Amino acid sequence: MPASTARRGRLCLFAAAMTLLAGPLHPAAAAEPAADACVRDIAGVIAMPPPPATTPLPAELAARLQAALEASFSETATPGAIVGVRTPAGQWQAAIGKADPAKGTPMAIGMHTRIGSLTKTFTGTMILQLVGDGKLSLDDTISKYVAGVPNGDRITILQLADMTSGVASYTMSTEFTDQYFAHPEQVFKPDALLAAGFSKSPLFEPGARFDYSNTNFILLGKVIEKVTGGTVTDQFKARILEPLGLTNTIWPGDSPELPAPYAEGLTLQGDFAKPDAPSNATHWNPAWAWTAGEMISNLDDLLTYGHALVTGQGLLDTALQTRRLTFPGPAGYGIAIGCIDGWVGHTGTLPGYETTLYVDTTSGTTVVVQANSDIMTGDCSASPLPAGNDRSIACLGPATRIFTAVSAALGHGFKPNPQH
Repeated sequence: MPASTARRGRLCLFAAAMTLLAGPLHPAAAAEPAADACVRDIAGVIAMPPPPATTPLPAELAARLQAALEASFSETATPGAIVGVRTPAGQWQAAIGKADPAKGTPMAIGMHTRIGSLTKTFTGTMILQLVGDGKLSLDDTISKYVAGVPNGDRITILQLADMTSGVASYTMSTEFTDQYFAHPEQVFKPDALLAAGFSKSPLFEPGARFDYSNTNFILLGKVIEKVTGGTVTDQFKARILEPLGLTNTIWPGDSPELPAPYAEGLTLQGDFAKPDAPSNATHWNPAWAWTAGEMISNLDDLLTYGHALVTGQGLLDTALQTRRLTFPGPAGYGIAIGCIDGWVGHTGTLPGYETTLYVDTTSGTTVVVQANSDIMTGDCSASPLPAGNDRSIACLGPATRIFTAVSAALGHGFKPNPQH
């Protein structure tokens, strides 16, 4: 396959899992949830106590979860995976496969992986914290903080956060993707990412429709630095990581390194991968994702963060969290967070890794899946596929496929939107 064709196919992977939660737009203000609202008892969710982190789940349920993991893992193209479930009744964790297939190192609970667009939930949370501090408004236009944004005098902070701004994702720019795939070790600065996104903008009038854009969250990162006068590195640490005790969640900045222990990540993205020979993307520089997707974490931190993200506990006051959990129907994307049938959370994908973090708001159950591959399998029309791919199954990323199976074993199956 010519390099240009390969890049076009692989470009879709940047957004494949990210568009998982595309749906109705976030309402302009919180209101009493409708009968078909995605989160039906917002006050109850906000009041949920943290689930026990040490009590094991009953053996029968643990066996069902293990069986679901093994069956779904066999349908993926990831060397390994880590899965964690926390419910009000207890916890179950498991690792499967290899962390480093070249060396035969087994995957282990506690290993670090890149978490991609889960970073957006951290960025969105900080924006809401600044709203709570009275330092900005969701109705402010982005032109107040960043110059040169197409339609910037009409695009609000809310429209950036809920993906209705009309600003194109910089991953749509072949100039950017050509540079990145040819030299994935290079460092992209935020202004360069913005320029790439602006070159394809606007896609539509502000607020007209949903379109998942990484550029939106680079802009929100710039807003955070403008308003606070500090770096996003310091703000993540002071506002989220330290208050929640997330000692294994890392903002790498311009560094390609991961803290030990970590899993090696495989991908079919880039100029050199082949269906039977994926590239090792472990140390591809993540700076291209900045506040849209460059964070690193591990299972325990993600399970702890998931509860805080959905309840707002330790992060946001009741009014702001109520607004964040107010979706207009049974599915939708809100302020850096998505919801399908009561499952609230986000998926994150970077070359080499896919992560899912969702909380079942009907039961208080948090589920995290970390996969050391972003390679799709199934009946995919746009994504590069591995050798021996089975087209008889739905097109899904590895973490999403495992999460879907585990959620079904829990009794409330997650139904992802179609992927390609």
